[in-house]
Amino acid sequence: MSKLLHLSIPGMKCGGCVSAIEDALAGQAGVTGYKVDLDTKTADVETDVEFGVVSEAVRAAGFEATQIPA
Repeated sequence: MSKLLHLSIPGMKCGGCVSAIEDALAGQAGVTGYKVDLDTKTADVETDVEFGVVSEAVRAAGFEATQIPA
């Protein structure tokens, strides 16, 4: 079942950061959609996998993510 995760990614500083995170999310199995917002330094991720899996994908791109309660 798909769920929406709200992430805080405070290390985002530029469009290149956004692209790196989007590439990481696009390559992650179980992620069905995402919106990365540089202005708020957040990402909304629609996924079938747990936060830890999504967090590891973001970490592999060089960023730390924390989950924001819905």
